[in-house]
Amino acid sequence: MAEKEKLRIDKYLWAIRVFKTRTMASEACKAGRVKLNSQNIKPSHEVRLNEVYQVSKGPDRRVIKVTGLLENRVDAKTAVGFYEDQTPVEHTPAFKSMFHSPVLKRDRGTGRPTKRDRRETDELKDTFFDEKEDGATDE
Repeated sequence: MAEKEKLRIDKYLWAIRVFKTRTMASEACKAGRVKLNSQNIKPSHEVRLNEVYQVSKGPDRRVIKVTGLLENRVDAKTAVGFYEDQTPVEHTPAFKSMFHSPVLKRDRGTGRPTKRDRRETDELKDTFFDEKEDGATDE
């Protein structure tokens, strides 16, 4: 984990495991998905300590603050020490998943549901969605 004075942003994002390959990190920079102070940066941009980058990777948006320079790719536990994730809670996948309807699952190996099981499941689904609709109309 040698620290270096000059380090490219594409290599840094690859080393801290934001992108799977350095090529993907470089392409993200070229496409404008990596920003510093709301400005697009090139893959050759020099990383400095305490800079804050906005990285878009598919539907995910992350805000990363540089706390240490890392030249080579390391395991995920070690990489966490070289950046600080400042992503707002509203943009995290866990927060977004809270708004999905519940998924009903059956234990593996329990066989097909009986007619009684199916009716109970249908009733549960109906009551869940009726309460949501009623709450929305009362307001």
